[in-house]
Amino acid sequence: MNTPASPAIPLSRVLTDEGLRLFFPLGAIYAALWPLQWVLVFGLDLPFVRHTPPALWHVHEMIYGAFGAALIGFISTAVPEWTDTRRPHARFLFSLAGFWLGGRLVGFLGADPLSWLGALCDLAWLTALAGYIAWVSWHKRSTKLLGFCGWISALALAEALIRYAFANGDPMMAQRLLHVAGFVFMGLLGLALARITASVNNLILDPGKATSPYRPHPGRINLASGLMALVVIGELAGLSAAASAYLLIAAGAAFMDRAGETFIGREAVRAEILVLTGASLLAGGGLILLGFARLGVPLAPAAGLHMALMGGLGLGVMAVYSIAGLLHTGQELVFARGTKLAALLLVLAVTARVLPSLGWRPPLPGNPYALAALLWAAAYLVWLRTYWPLLSGAWTLPARHGHADAGVG
Repeated sequence: MNTPASPAIPLSRVLTDEGLRLFFPLGAIYAALWPLQWVLVFGLDLPFVRHTPPALWHVHEMIYGAFGAALIGFISTAVPEWTDTRRPHARFLFSLAGFWLGGRLVGFLGADPLSWLGALCDLAWLTALAGYIAWVSWHKRSTKLLGFCGWISALALAEALIRYAFANGDPMMAQRLLHVAGFVFMGLLGLALARITASVNNLILDPGKATSPYRPHPGRINLASGLMALVVIGELAGLSAAASAYLLIAAGAAFMDRAGETFIGREAVRAEILVLTGASLLAGGGLILLGFARLGVPLAPAAGLHMALMGGLGLGVMAVYSIAGLLHTGQELVFARGTKLAALLLVLAVTARVLPSLGWRPPLPGNPYALAALLWAAAYLVWLRTYWPLLSGAWTLPARHGHADAGVG
């Protein structure tokens, strides 16, 4: 990608102008590398595991590692924009990055003896992020962001309980709590899609921003997140399989309803809209499949979980990366070929991972999950190659950064 000449601004300043410039690349790199090393390098094992099953480390690192970085970048970028407040200072962003990386140094190799250190690091950035939202909400005398604060606090509580289960060698408890953490992230996805979809629809329908031709139904804005809250409460309360199944199916239907918001005419087939539609459809479809499995339908629960978490969350994260990455670097909302390829590769990765769980196993040699891991890694690496020039380029900073001594945050 050819870029205009950049002023002499240090890369560290560019990357801390907004949270997305620092954390979206970190999240993309980790999302690409973790499955590769787990599946292809260590053969579904980890070198420093002592008592925690490697598969549980895998789930933990995808939720709190890959998706965690996306959450930090999204919140630290969106909250100042939504509330018209100052952006987080570079020191705050680097502190969040340091804590996040500390957790990943433990989780990348499954270092059970240092799990306590990873727990402290992950709880530190989660607490700081929730505290940041609470502080902004208090400063602005607003309750509009408290939903995000509540979900992130729930994610922190789940992390503390998961690490406790790890330390006590209780894989069954850890697995259940990891599912809860995934469902909490689904609640965050519902909140994020509720805000992003309406804005993108209006920008597509009226690029000049003179009008707001699309207005979501107020009663449906938080439907998916509200039902996911009931799912989480049901999981923690130990509801019967049938009762939890119906809650999952209801939440899945709410995400399907969320997908309906992108049916805005012929513009609905644009890639910028399709990634949002696909995230809702995969999230909803996965939750419904998981609900069916709990009702006794002969389906592997892994199919629904991977469709919802790997598919719905994965494509949702890529949608946020791609849309925000353009709008916050002064570009038009038109996906490049690399962005479209990255989204396609991600959907193919989800397909390659889910189909074996549904009983269709292609006759591929070697590790049955290798294809999915390779496609998934390729998706995020292609995205990174496409967006790194924008996120790291000083020429994409706002005009106030035109001098080398410009402040950050």
